[in-house]
Order: sequence, then C-alpha cells, then structure tokens
Amino acid sequence: MTRMARNIEIKARLTDPDATRERARDLADADEETIIQRDVFFHCDSGRLKLRHLGPAHGHLIFYRRADTAGPKTSTYRISETDGPADLEAALAAAYGVRAVVSKTRTLLMMGRTRIHLDRVEGLGDFLELEVVLEEGEDPAAGVEEAHALMHRLGIEEDALIDCAYVDLLTKPD
Repeated sequence: MTRMARNIEIKARLTDPDATRERARDLADADEETIIQRDVFFHCDSGRLKLRHLGPAHGHLIFYRRADTAGPKTSTYRISETDGPADLEAALAAAYGVRAVVSKTRTLLMMGRTRIHLDRVEGLGDFLELEVVLEEGEDPAAGVEEAHALMHRLGIEEDALIDCAYVDLLTKPD
C-alpha cells in the first residue's frame, strides 16, 4: 500500500479578504484559479472523509487526518478521483451517513510548493488556508517554517488562526 501524502496546513479567519488577496497575488507564481466546491462530509471515526464535488462528472474522495490545533500542523491525506460523484455520494451516505455539507468558492494560488486558498464559505465567511506540500520523508519542521514565513508575508496574525475544519465550525453547537 502506498503511503498517505502529507502537508503542513494552517487555516485563518480573514478580516480583510481583499487586502489578503492582493498580497497573495503579489506572491503567487501564476494566475489564480477560482473553484466552486461542495464538500459532503461523512461520519468517520478514524479521521475526516469527504466527497468534493467539482462538477457533475468530476469529484475527489478525500480521507485525511490532522490535529485540531491552531497554527501549522501536519495533515496526512489520500485523494481518489471519481467521474461519478453523485453515485459515490449516494453509496457513502447509505453506508456512513452524512455529517454535513460545506459549500465554498475557493481562489487557488500557488507559491512554490504551497497552495494558497482564499475561501468564501457559505454560512461562515472568509478564510485563508495554506498547504505546504511535503516530500516523502521530509521533516515537517521545514514546512512549518515555510508556513510561518508565508503567514507573516500575508499579514496573518496568530490570533486569526482557527483550530478546526470548516465542517466543525458549521456543526459546532451554539
């Protein structure tokens, strides 16, 4: 069996998404891409399992594990592509049950090996997510250092960091 991929991830709430977008554009290696995503989360005791709808005939089934802590953290994940997301969703919903649905518009920019996500999440607002993709066997400390440096360059303060996934924010009891 192949090993799960890893990245170092941070997520932060944005108070000025337009200013962050401009700073991210200045740092990016290429033009931005806008992606409409609908993530269906299923009940899963060993991590998080979601089906990301990217269109009627394209989706990704994503299983991942990461600590619920603020600041840079290691995320391990596996992605499987599907050309039948609706059928797969029906099967997974029947098997595991749907936990919640997260709908968002994501602006993706790349800076080296780091994915910069500017997310507008329905019901939650605006967020930044950084994913520093690690090489197999690479020490996560290098990715943590990169994430901290990029946070600084983007003007993201420590107190803006959140410690959980969007699905957790949406399902958190008031």
